[in-house]
Amino acid sequence: MNKVDEFEELRPLLFSIAYRILGSVSEAEDAVQETWLRFDGSTTLPTSVKAFLSATVTRISIDVLRSARVRREEYVGPWFPEPLLSDPYQDPARSAELADSVSMAALLLLERLSPLERSVFVLREVFGFGFDDVASAVGRSEAACRQLLVRARRHMEAGRPRFEADRQERQELATRFFDALREGDVAGLRDLLAADVQMVGDGGGKAPQLARAVIGAENVARLLASVFPLLARIDVTFEPHEVNGQPGAIFRDRDGRVLHALALDVLDGQIQTIRSVINPDKLGHLGPVADAWAIDGEVKQARRQMK
Repeated sequence: MNKVDEFEELRPLLFSIAYRILGSVSEAEDAVQETWLRFDGSTTLPTSVKAFLSATVTRISIDVLRSARVRREEYVGPWFPEPLLSDPYQDPARSAELADSVSMAALLLLERLSPLERSVFVLREVFGFGFDDVASAVGRSEAACRQLLVRARRHMEAGRPRFEADRQERQELATRFFDALREGDVAGLRDLLAADVQMVGDGGGKAPQLARAVIGAENVARLLASVFPLLARIDVTFEPHEVNGQPGAIFRDRDGRVLHALALDVLDGQIQTIRSVINPDKLGHLGPVADAWAIDGEVKQARRQMK
């Protein structure tokens, strides 16, 4: 194969590595593009193209993450990863690791790690790279990488969520949730929520968002049941869709533009966390983005009319 063909064959893997390190679709795509430019500009062919490209995209992602950390510390409100509707890289031998590692809960745990710990964990634990390739990618010895992995595992295991293993059961629960949401059924919603469920939104100061997390089945159920009828009244619709490997939905305005993405964490037959990404900067890769402030104004107007 020529360079272009070799690169395109590995593009899904490179994006998946970069996304897990960065938590951003746009930054991951930029890292992959920069990797191509470096590969295309190199005059020698590496012994292993896969190892070379994986190492290159990892180093680029580490540099981007280090600068992104400062921006995230100044972020307005909760920070969530950019929603990913489908992971382009598939490996049947590592399907469980890949699915678990792309969830919002897991990506938020990865935020606790240093850039080096995060990269070592992603390469070794998620994608199964040998320690020699991991060491080459992050510019550390194999012994140092083993220590980085031990620390990363410790952090991840301390807070790792345990999702439902049965995908069908999880999906059936999500279907019941969205049916109850459509109907504004408080009791139906409450029955599906864990007692200490949390609903949290990421608007980044650029869209209306919850002032703080809403906690408790009763509070969350009543809020959802009161808001969705108002959204439906102004022709906001939603389509259930897997978001970051978990049940979720994409909400759209009357013109089909993306308003926000919603993801559910399911454990022990109940919804534990509801995360909503409404920051327009994080939705552009999903299509044209709605004016969330205008929608908020319409919702308030609809509420006044119903009183």
